[in-house]
Amino acid sequence: MEKDLEEIARGGGWGLARAAELNGVPGPAHLLELASQIGLTEEQRYEIEVIHAQMQADAILAGEHFIKMEQALDLAFQQGVPTAKTLERLVMEAGAARAALRLVHLNAHLLTLTLLTDAQVSQYSVLRGHKDDPCSIVPDGHDPERWSTHNGCN
Repeated sequence: MEKDLEEIARGGGWGLARAAELNGVPGPAHLLELASQIGLTEEQRYEIEVIHAQMQADAILAGEHFIKMEQALDLAFQQGVPTAKTLERLVMEAGAARAALRLVHLNAHLLTLTLLTDAQVSQYSVLRGHKDDPCSIVPDGHDPERWSTHNGCN
């Protein structure tokens, strides 16, 4: 739990963008880690750094709010048994805060996608272990050279 709070406090992803990540929509932090392997241009790297910095700043604020809402829920039980109405309000507020934090991370994935080529997205998915290497086998009916170019194969 302490590690979770630390990750949220520093604006870390906390697995909140898994839906994007596992479905081929790269996130800025991992793109920057893999920049040379994916072949990001200097312009792409700069734009992704801007997205990442904004995401992290927004995530820190949203994370602080989420932690505050979770603490309010915890405090309600520490002070006794909350009423059903109070409990519902606190749970809904904590849920909304978590959703807002998740949106920050998922939106950053959408923003990075517009900066990448199809080949870079494909390479990212391979490097992150989300799909097999498209360069290992050329499917029947595809021109090997075009397949290679389209998928960023060396």
